[in-house]
Amino acid sequence: MVRPNAPRSRIDPNQIPSPVVVQEQDQHLFDEQSYMTCSKSAIPLASTNFRAIDEGNSNPRFIRLTLYSIPHTEELLQTSHLPLGVILQPLAKLRDDETPIDLVDFQDNGPVRCRRCKAYINPYVIFVEGGQKFICNMCLFSNEVPPEYFCNLDMNGRRADIDQRPELKYGTVDFTAPQEYWARPPSPLSYIFAIDVSWNAIKSGMLAKCVETIRDILYNSPNSIPPGGKIGIITFDKDVHFYNLQPQLEQAQMLVVSDVNDVFVPLNSGLLVDPKQSRVVIEGLLESLPAMFAENKIIEPVLGAVIKAVHMALSETGGKLLIFQTALPTFGPGSIRHREDSKLYNTDKERSLFGPQDNYYKTLAVNCVDSGICIDLFLFPNTYIDVATIGLLSCLTGGETYFYPNFDAQRDGEKFVHELKQNFSREFGYNALMRIRCSNGLKVADHFGNFNMRNATDLELAGIDSDKAFGALLKYDGKLDEKTDAYIQCALLYTTSTGQRRVRTHNLSVTVTQLLGNVFRHAEMDTTVNFLAKQAVSNTITKSLRDIRDQLTDKCVKILMSYRRHCASSSSPGQLILPEAFKLFPLYALTMLKSKALRGGANLTSDVRVHCMRLIKSIGVSESIALFYPRLFPVHNLSDQVGYPDQRGIIKLPPLMRVSYARFEENGAYLLENGQVLMFWLGRQVSQDFIRNVFGVESIELLDPKICVLPILENQTSVQIRSIIAHLQSQRSKYLRLTIVRTQIDPSEIEFNSLLVEDENNGAMSYVDYLCYIHKQIQTEVSLSD
Repeated sequence: MVRPNAPRSRIDPNQIPSPVVVQEQDQHLFDEQSYMTCSKSAIPLASTNFRAIDEGNSNPRFIRLTLYSIPHTEELLQTSHLPLGVILQPLAKLRDDETPIDLVDFQDNGPVRCRRCKAYINPYVIFVEGGQKFICNMCLFSNEVPPEYFCNLDMNGRRADIDQRPELKYGTVDFTAPQEYWARPPSPLSYIFAIDVSWNAIKSGMLAKCVETIRDILYNSPNSIPPGGKIGIITFDKDVHFYNLQPQLEQAQMLVVSDVNDVFVPLNSGLLVDPKQSRVVIEGLLESLPAMFAENKIIEPVLGAVIKAVHMALSETGGKLLIFQTALPTFGPGSIRHREDSKLYNTDKERSLFGPQDNYYKTLAVNCVDSGICIDLFLFPNTYIDVATIGLLSCLTGGETYFYPNFDAQRDGEKFVHELKQNFSREFGYNALMRIRCSNGLKVADHFGNFNMRNATDLELAGIDSDKAFGALLKYDGKLDEKTDAYIQCALLYTTSTGQRRVRTHNLSVTVTQLLGNVFRHAEMDTTVNFLAKQAVSNTITKSLRDIRDQLTDKCVKILMSYRRHCASSSSPGQLILPEAFKLFPLYALTMLKSKALRGGANLTSDVRVHCMRLIKSIGVSESIALFYPRLFPVHNLSDQVGYPDQRGIIKLPPLMRVSYARFEENGAYLLENGQVLMFWLGRQVSQDFIRNVFGVESIELLDPKICVLPILENQTSVQIRSIIAHLQSQRSKYLRLTIVRTQIDPSEIEFNSLLVEDENNGAMSYVDYLCYIHKQIQTEVSLSD
């Protein structure tokens, strides 16, 4: 956002709200204590590493609200200008010291539910008439308790067996799903690897790295493939090659389908096999593929035919398709044209590049959703590949798009290997359906994320993993009673990778208020930022980026204006008044404007932009906070404890610092990470001792900027910095590949500088100037209203 008349500030940057201070205070608080989920204290910040104890409200890792004190009327919400929304991450990973989720089995009858609204039994239903009935907390309907579930109540009206009933005690539980919840008999997950073997795949080293990693996953990584799970391998260029992998064969049999416009599966059996039983055949094939296609000169890998064939193969069971693709599919069914046009960048017509070229891949993806087939795309382009069009395959099926532009096996191989392995190690469910229910007075008005929807209530997910999050906008369909809480329940029906059909429920109870001051006091900024970003990205097809950026700034002004007018009206007109819970909101509004998804300028390809948009739509709150405001650590002057575990076994990190170049020292060294990249900045005057200790060379000029892993050297500085890097990498689901940035030497400095979000860059103001601009807008509004 460029404002020609942006005010030049006279504000001291040290006096404005700092995320570093706020985050460190919150971390210190939850280092000392666990978060009790029914306590009335504020929930931990998304950036905080905390331990939660489920007391009936779900862990904030699973479900977070933008407001923890909900206005009792729509008018009060509109006065605040705050959004009322929920962010859900249904399979989120728990911390190692948190209690695992209970599995509750109601046998053939299935979980107890409300007869009227179908909400699942939860800690907030009220048992009455001696335990014969329960009142649903969602719709207040009085339900008969099934005879087999009956239990007497104690003097306080609580069931005598409550301690043996996880579903009445905890906010999150898994229920086993009876047969009536099955669309088809559940089975362990089947995987098909579809590997591009065209010229680009061989030349970049992708094929060799891919087959080596698949072999490692199948035979050297315990529990990667669930017991009973099957795998299949397909390769493709202009043709589609199927492989018979039956265990009795001496080697895999290749069957080629050249008529890609009328593709079929030429195998009745042998395409999907048990990887243990067929180990010799599979290993032999994976070993031979790079040599088999070494002389391949075909440069147009077909894609549509591959999806169609896999759909035929997995339509009965569902499963997971992993596609490794290097180039735009310009051949065969679903062929698309090269439409990237840099003249459209930074114009209102740019948004035409954010939507698909046609509906071909959308139709294929919806068919795969119907069959429970989740698609993960691994893209390795050296030119335009149209993420907006082919990315729909993963976007609509609940899968993931991994993007490695200009892939170089030496530079990017470790990242690809780690992310492919992580794809198999994280929790995964398939054939999934998700619904969010609210108590009387509220309803779900809209959903944000990567999924398919056929009706207004159900999210269809061919696949869902522990990293995927979804947003929902809540609206009023009545007045709320401030004497009772409002309730939200998310129910996810899914099949585990081991083949069990389950329902996971998350429950949240939240207070209702008549006071605007309470609304602001208990507003949750981290969740609001994630929610608004998801909402903004969802509008990029219909609105220009400039309009979306202006709307976000306008939203920021209106929220702060409302607080000033209604909660701090006695303050002097010249003062900028910020609500405590939202004092960092102007900074985060600015960082959203500077993200690759929304920022102005003509230096971002549509592939990079769309990839970032889809990422924002799918990530959880803690990941989005780091993405928008990176973490920055000085590492040139470490205390002795840093890089080593504390008494709880957690690695001690250096103190965070604010991401502004003004705070750097020329003789300093800094690590910056945002969940996607990890950059190691070295000042021009950094000491030779430091360079020698960390990199093993005599001067900064002799340092190889292409190194992705620090050498193992026997000195304390080396040990500490390698430990810090390993810890940062372990905290993220994406692999943080180390990039060296020597100031005024390496081209990577441009990318590094663009991540310093408090500075003026990417055509947008600095934090100080933006704060002044917001303040000026509020003053204008105040004077107009007076």
